[in-house]
This record gives sequence, structure tokens and C-alpha cells, in this order.
Amino acid sequence: MKALLIRFARNRSGATAIEYALIGTLISVAIIVGAIALGGVLNTTYEGFGTHF
Repeated sequence: MKALLIRFARNRSGATAIEYALIGTLISVAIIVGAIALGGVLNTTYEGFGTHF
């Protein structure tokens, strides 16, 4: 039982998976925020073109 607890305490694969999940989440949020901002800019640009032509 002691060997099992020591092996469990030394196992870092769970922490690594959580770190990768957090990095993936942050990248996803950045992409979504960037897409929303770009969409707003494009919408304003196209509306400006529409009023001139």
C-alpha cells in the first residue's frame, strides 16, 4: 500500500493534462475574442462601403 501511495504522489501526468487543457482553453478564448472584435470591424467597414456606393 505504501508503494502505491508513493507512486501516486510521484505521478505528474494528471497535472500535465490539466495544464494542457488550461492552455487550450486560453487559446480558444483568445480566438473567440479576436473573431468577435474582427467581426465588429468588418461590419463597420462594410456598412461604410454600403453608404458610399
